[in-house]
Amino acid sequence: MKPVILTGLRANNDLTIGNYLGAILPMIDMAKSKAGEYQVNMFVPDLHSFTTPIDHAQLQEQIMHNLRVFVAAGLPIDHDDVYVYRQSYISAHSELTWILDCFTGFGEMNRMTQFKDKSAKLNEDRISIGLFNYPVLMAADILLYNASYVPVGDDQTQHLEFTRDIATRMNNQFGELFAVPLAVPKQHEFFGKDQGLRVRDLMEPTKKMSKSDETGKGVVFLSDTPEAATKKVMSATTDSFGEVKFDMKERPGISNLLQILALLSNRPQNEVNAEWEGKTSYGDLKKAVAEVVSTFLTDFQARLAGVDDQTLLAKLEASETAMQSVAGQTLYKAQSAVGLRPKV
Repeated sequence: MKPVILTGLRANNDLTIGNYLGAILPMIDMAKSKAGEYQVNMFVPDLHSFTTPIDHAQLQEQIMHNLRVFVAAGLPIDHDDVYVYRQSYISAHSELTWILDCFTGFGEMNRMTQFKDKSAKLNEDRISIGLFNYPVLMAADILLYNASYVPVGDDQTQHLEFTRDIATRMNNQFGELFAVPLAVPKQHEFFGKDQGLRVRDLMEPTKKMSKSDETGKGVVFLSDTPEAATKKVMSATTDSFGEVKFDMKERPGISNLLQILALLSNRPQNEVNAEWEGKTSYGDLKKAVAEVVSTFLTDFQARLAGVDDQTLLAKLEASETAMQSVAGQTLYKAQSAVGLRPKV
């Protein structure tokens, strides 16, 4: 069997060019470069989607839309080593989560900073057990497929460490049930530490561009018209220095525009910087960025409209059939170990 790389395709909210450049393209590049030598599992974590309140009437369409986005961005769904599946369509995710829950301490979950950060933004009566329990479901997502490699950002490192802890705990008590994913430093070594590319908000460049931004004024969504995106870029916050310079710490607004220009024109950052640094017209830089953003959106939206749903659904169904078998075998081993099934 080939070593397994596992990563998730989020289903919530409209995606931004920040998501596209910082998460989607790296995932697709990884799938293209690693498939063949590795098995690449790219799943939709739809059960995770409502750990915080959402519009449930929109969830199914969001799932399918975001899958189309990945296909339009170049996800190689025709490759035999790339599996694309919906988490909730494989019941082993929920079943293994319950088993792992019963071997997880309240204190472990209570220490998770993601829970603290997200729950702080909600009214107390809207904080769900699902949000608290989220890392256990994430552990099940990984352990069901014996995944060694899981690309994680800084906000997910605790969850991966917990996955390793619960797998080791279960293995020590019941024998070799699960493959333990590699530790965070090894993950960074495998994927590269620069997983955390952050495109900044156009209006508040000290923070990243977020799809959950309430105003959307500094956020370019993949669904924005080229005209709307141009307006946002031309209104971007810059600075009062009066000269273009790339310095993300001291000059985040200008640096963010230079970064977007380099990424969407597929040119090295230092080459773009050399072209613009020292110039005094911020307006010309904004026009150049607006043009490349507009061209990108026009091309991308045309590819998105051309995604064939029947081909996508066929890939989903084939992947889900294959993953049902793999996940079912792992689940049965765990069920047998804790006494729910006859010994294997």
